[in-house]
Amino acid sequence: MSLLQVKNLVVEFPSRHGTLRALDGISFDIAPGEILGVVGESGAGKSLTGASIIGLLEPPGQIASGSISLAGERIDHLNNDQMRHIRGRKIGAIFQDPLTSLNPLYTVGRQLMETIQAHLPVSHEEAKQRAIRLLQDTGIPAAAERIEHYPHQFSGGMRQRVVIALALAAEPQLIVADEPTTALDVSIQAQIIGLLKSICKERGAAVMLITHDMGVIAETCDRVAVMYAGRIAEIGPVHQVINQPSHPYTSGLMASIPDMSSDRERLNQIDGAMPRLNAIPTGCAFNPRCPQVFERCRQERPELMSARATQAACWRVEGAKGDVT
Repeated sequence: MSLLQVKNLVVEFPSRHGTLRALDGISFDIAPGEILGVVGESGAGKSLTGASIIGLLEPPGQIASGSISLAGERIDHLNNDQMRHIRGRKIGAIFQDPLTSLNPLYTVGRQLMETIQAHLPVSHEEAKQRAIRLLQDTGIPAAAERIEHYPHQFSGGMRQRVVIALALAAEPQLIVADEPTTALDVSIQAQIIGLLKSICKERGAAVMLITHDMGVIAETCDRVAVMYAGRIAEIGPVHQVINQPSHPYTSGLMASIPDMSSDRERLNQIDGAMPRLNAIPTGCAFNPRCPQVFERCRQERPELMSARATQAACWRVEGAKGDVT
């Protein structure tokens, strides 16, 4: 049973020069206790997908069609007040820069306790004890003392732990983590990844982990969705997508990762750039950059289809019909 279901999600931005389609028919689901990674270049639509789910789309962006369901109930049509009750209580959010998630004028304890009491029927003292336990669970030493400290008194890695504690405060069913380790050094990244994995497995929460770092994906996720130009290019079990990619874009991403066992002097790269929203090509959006392109790719848009253990939106996958000469 899926906890989160996203079906044919379309997000558009009306402008003076017409409507720009930023997400074009995104579909995926996440089960309780599962971590789904969402990866792709800048501009692929990763963060926009997360913002749509937690109800934080920047105007004039709007969900034009499709649906988002959490535990069987649709949440994509709710107003701001209704979404505010769901955010925190049912959906926790972790963002890239912890300073944007924390109020510098309040102690971390006050911020945790306010979040807990906003969503759970507990007393002031119960909220305080719960806040201390959360800080302990997220690996902050001397939590009973540090609860009285302000955000600037914590290091970057410790601030991100506080943000994770904040996201977990009301025991949400789903956590959307948008580049949660990007601003941290490598050793702290590993600690935060380990923390996310252990806490979410223990609590049975579903996690959507948005990142551009395939190393983080490989280390953390059960499945991965590879996005390109507002669409999902490939989705499947993480080891299958990494080791046996079926979409040429996924193959290009994998080939661009440094290999410690190789003595190559140059990294592989994908020529060209992600298309602008007002210039997405007909057919497969990746076709101008694809080394395996043929005529059908330029004319028809492929939907996700079975390809070994994954699903890929590519006419060349096994079982795809049509002339590939």
